[in-house]
Amino acid sequence: MSYLCLVKVLRAIFEFYINSSIHVALAVYALVRVTEFYFDVAYNESLCYFIFYGTITGYNFVKYAGVAGLHHLSLTKNLRLIQLFSLVAFALMVWYVLKLDLKTLYYFVPFGLLTILYAVPLFKKFSVNLRAVASLKIIIISLVWSGVTCLIPIAVEGVDLDSKLVLIFIQRFLFVLVLTLPFDIRDLRFDKKQLQTIPQLIGVERTKKLGFVLLGITMVIEFLITPNAKFKFVYLMIFLSLLFLLQRAKRKQPRYYASFWVESLPIFWWLSLEIIK
Repeated sequence: MSYLCLVKVLRAIFEFYINSSIHVALAVYALVRVTEFYFDVAYNESLCYFIFYGTITGYNFVKYAGVAGLHHLSLTKNLRLIQLFSLVAFALMVWYVLKLDLKTLYYFVPFGLLTILYAVPLFKKFSVNLRAVASLKIIIISLVWSGVTCLIPIAVEGVDLDSKLVLIFIQRFLFVLVLTLPFDIRDLRFDKKQLQTIPQLIGVERTKKLGFVLLGITMVIEFLITPNAKFKFVYLMIFLSLLFLLQRAKRKQPRYYASFWVESLPIFWWLSLEIIK
């Protein structure tokens, strides 16, 4: 195989990895593992893989359901491959559902409903879903990610609600919100005005300043919730990395600036904790 052919194959694999939502699912999975580290609870394989495959299924449903419905006869080869992969991910999600008890599944109901309403209009006569409601998009994403990666893993372990859990949930919510800002800055060229995303409302530079303030709050929380100096150091590195990526975010970004590099930070956070444990 020639060098150019190899590059072409690797590029196709990478694009499939991003476009099929494997990367974002790995980021969500990583945040679940981070929560396990912070509360020193055992690795719950069935729960983690259910969340991983559920994220792929949910994200691909949100991204491609409408497209598939309108153009299923003329789908591109890549989109058909993503559909097939999503079907496999859904089957694996169901497999891990069978390994979870009913009480655990109840915890996912509100977040599952939010995901569905995010993509599907609540009433047929209205073509508006939660995704299109002004300023609500980033709140829903942050709430679902925080609930699934922070509250549910701890609730499943039977850990009582206390100040540490509340603080970690707030930190996770703010972290995901800031993580989303480079995407909103990128999408300024495409988002409709009625979405009223944060960059649309206050501009790019003020959005960055808001992100810096919110990140600062997460850093303060980090020093409140853990006495582990290694954990604090790892989070400081993640904090500085997100600060840097947010500062450099702009409307015309490199293609995978947000969808790969920004979304890699939860993965780096988890892997760094694995290394130092």
